[in-house]
Amino acid sequence: MTGLMSVAVMVLASTSVSQTAQTRPVAATRPAGLSNAFFALDTATKDANHQTYQSQVKMLKELGYAGWGPSAKENVPDMLKALDAQSLKMFAIYVMSNVDPDQPKYDPKVKEAIAALKGRDTFVWLCMVGNKFTPASTEGDERAVAIIDEIAEMAEKAGVRVALYPHVNFYLARVEDAVRLVGKVRHRNVGVTFNLCHWLKTDRQRDPTAVLKLARPHLVLVTINGADSEGEWDRLIQPLGRGEFDVYGLLKMLRNTGYQGPIGFQGYGIKGDVHENLKETMKAWRAYSERLAQETP
Repeated sequence: MTGLMSVAVMVLASTSVSQTAQTRPVAATRPAGLSNAFFALDTATKDANHQTYQSQVKMLKELGYAGWGPSAKENVPDMLKALDAQSLKMFAIYVMSNVDPDQPKYDPKVKEAIAALKGRDTFVWLCMVGNKFTPASTEGDERAVAIIDEIAEMAEKAGVRVALYPHVNFYLARVEDAVRLVGKVRHRNVGVTFNLCHWLKTDRQRDPTAVLKLARPHLVLVTINGADSEGEWDRLIQPLGRGEFDVYGLLKMLRNTGYQGPIGFQGYGIKGDVHENLKETMKAWRAYSERLAQETP
């Protein structure tokens, strides 16, 4: 009898716990802090003391970065080997294309570079230059769309995606241009990048709310850095944590829109030792994450 009573008590207790779990309010699934993978572009990783792929990747590993975003002009298979040795990820490779009808559309080596990424969950970062069409116009869209679709088809075969990369003074200069072109391409594995420094250089607005709202349905990559709101590149690209532009506010805004994709550190033109710049940047990233976690309801 005692044994039966014990079993009954256990069943009741189990039922009570189950009912309590079912009736308890579900906690918010949005993680506290910054859950985005944080990586560095190769513009931030190379100096006199860090020339080889191995030395750059080892440094990223030691400092806590999730991976790398190099150029497709480099030896992609060798870069992948260096990353694999440190259990890091290649988040994107930078590819240049040209919308001018009398110019090659892109380097023929791009096809090999993309093929090497098979199964890597990497993005092809696609820039688009051109001298015959006005930047931020629609004059070269027909050729631009054809190029994007070609690259996207290669990417699709390798199981990777394309992220259009707005760059000041290029044909694809603004986030708005990237969104327009995404709407015209046939392939669905094409998204948009928000680059803080290029947005600051091309857009007179200093509130990113509108542009992020426009980009959000297609946003797959973001690059950030410390920055002032005005000036030349030495002020628009600094180690994270420097400058008066509110990068923390931008990250909070991205988080609140539900963006959980990768975020890269842009280090183009930053002087000094890359190790120290990356160390300072990671410290700022972690501080932003801790601050955001404390502000999470």
